[in-house]
Parts: sequence; structure tokens; C-alpha cells
Amino acid sequence: MAKRFLFMFNNPPYSGIYAQEMLDIVLTAAAFDQKVTLLLLDDGVFQLKRGQQPEQYRLKDTSALFRALEVYDVNEIYVEQESLRERNLSADNLVLPVKTVARDRVSGFIANFEAVFSV
Repeated sequence: MAKRFLFMFNNPPYSGIYAQEMLDIVLTAAAFDQKVTLLLLDDGVFQLKRGQQPEQYRLKDTSALFRALEVYDVNEIYVEQESLRERNLSADNLVLPVKTVARDRVSGFIANFEAVFSV
């Protein structure tokens, strides 16, 4: 039976290599048929923001890696709704379809997983 993995992204894109390395782990777990879910909180919601232009800073576009998740059947992507609202964003501003979870439900949501990784 596949374990349920939760990968939490708390940091903005381009704040280091952590998000890219975490995505590599996500894709590896998914390639081995593990149940993978993502949760983006705080500035981590910017990871999926449309219209980023990292090339002007000579950085790699991590949103392209997020779009590859669908190829690996990673479709369970959640964002904390208050994190979106506090940053004047909505699900329409993101490059992938997401589900929202309320801040007061996050700890209960996390409890549903056998393994939790955070960056």
C-alpha cells in the first residue's frame, strides 16, 4: 500500500534551491506510485503565481516544474486560503488548479499523512 506524502512549501520562489529540490523529491515519489499531496502556505503560494519572469534575473522558472506534476498524476494541490487572501491572490492567479484549506484546518489536514516534508 502506498504511503501518503505531504510536501509543504512555505517559502517564495527563487529564495534558494529548496523548492526545486523538494519538487525533485515530489516527482521521484510520484514516479514510484506514492500518494503525493502538496500544500502551499505563507509566501509559498507565490510558487504557483502566473506571470513570473525569472529569466530577467537569470533564474530557472520553477513554475514549469510545477506544471510537470500533472504528467506524474500529482493533482492534489492545496493552498491555504488565508495565505492567498493576505497576498491579494486568488486561485485564478495560479498556474495550476488548486483546492483551498482554511488556516484553522491545516493541522488536522496534515495529520492525515504518514510522511510530511516542509521547505
